[in-house]
Order: sequence, then structure tokens, then C-alpha cells
Amino acid sequence: MSDVKGLDPATLSIREGLGRELQRAWARLAAPGTWWTGAERLAIAAEARNAPRCALCRQRREALSPYTVRGGHESQGALAEPIVEVVHRIVTDAGRLKQGWVRSMVTSGVTEEQYVEIIGIVALVTALDTFDHALGRALRPLPAPMPGEPSKARPTGAKRNLAWVHTVTPQDLTPDDPDPYAVHGEKNIHRALSLVPQEVFNFFDLDVELYLKDDEIRAFGTKHRALTHAQIEMLAARVSALNGCYY
Repeated sequence: MSDVKGLDPATLSIREGLGRELQRAWARLAAPGTWWTGAERLAIAAEARNAPRCALCRQRREALSPYTVRGGHESQGALAEPIVEVVHRIVTDAGRLKQGWVRSMVTSGVTEEQYVEIIGIVALVTALDTFDHALGRALRPLPAPMPGEPSKARPTGAKRNLAWVHTVTPQDLTPDDPDPYAVHGEKNIHRALSLVPQEVFNFFDLDVELYLKDDEIRAFGTKHRALTHAQIEMLAARVSALNGCYY
């Protein structure tokens, strides 16, 4: 693969905090989660990588409504069809998901908790792969799965309120629940994955190293990275616009 502006990807230096979180993120992909085993998490990650090559997904992307296009996904065969549908739709056409579709996935056998963890896995492997792509690196092989069973620990304070799935407000956390808000803040983007608190940690532990910590975002007078704050926000805004992110 060609390098980045004449630089050799193998010799690029990555700052310590980011390098640490990249390695932790790869390990977390392979470890047992809350609702999926390590092997299942890696199968979901592999399917996320495969989704852009799916002919059905391409047809749906080109259609006025993806819900009018029927057919079967071109999957790797390791996951049940409803799980493949969730992974492929999140990867290829997330902007047109609807609450009714989420409910239909739950009816088909993918629980809300499993759905939220799938989102976390897809987000994590997308961030990791995009980082390597930006540096001109080849796609990294997925790690070997770690043994063990998922914890299946559901936050007792989870409620259905502002989202299509149950979430947990900071006020509804119990002493037995992990508290990602204390580490990463209490914005709705953190709350989105709160039905599976470990996924909040998994994604945002990496996110704050790729971008900025919550309390750094509005510290406009402080330079937190080699880039200036203005340069970071310009890049973030442009990428958000290209990806159709309206948050």
C-alpha cells in the first residue's frame, strides 16, 4: 500500500496515550463482552468489514427507500441472518434506520442489549480500521478470540425514554452499575450506549484519544494536540458532514 505523503507507515510515531488505547481497543474486540462472546464479537467485526461488498446493501443504498428492496445479504456465514441484517444496515445505511426497523430486529431475536453491543463493536472496528487506513496501513487481521462467557449484566436503572432502546441516565445508575459518565461525561452521545455500559468505555476510551476529552472540547485557548484546536474542529466538522452526522 502506498504511504502517506511520502512517509513510511511502519515508521510513523504514535503518541503514548493513543498507542495504548489502540491496543486496548483491539483486545476488547476479542474479549467476551456483556452479551456476546469473544468469538461472536469478532464475527460481528468481520461482518462489519464485509458489509460494504454486499450487493443487497448497495441496491438498498441506491433505492429511494431501503425498505422496498428485498433479498438476502452476502454474508460470511458465521452469524444468523437477523444479526447480519443489523450489522450491514448499521455499516452501510445508518442514516435511514427507523424505530420500526429496530423493533422488527428485536422481534426477530436480536435483543435490545445485543443490538446496542453490536453498535459498539461496529463503531470500534470502524474507528480502528479508519485510523490504519488514514496512515496508509494495510487492513489489520482481527485478533484471536479470548475465552470466557459474556457477563449478561443489565443495568437495573435502564428505562425507555428519549431513545429507541432503553438507556440509563446518570441519576438512574445504581451502586452495582458501572458508571461511564464519571469518566467520559453525560452527553447524549455517551448515554446512547448506556444499556451496555462497557461499550461506552470501549468506544470512548479510544475516542477521546483520537479526538479530545469531553472537558477539553471547549477549552479553546489550550492546545491539546500537535494540531491546533481550530484545525481539529475543522477536520471533525468536515468528516461529520461527509458522513451525514447531524448531532
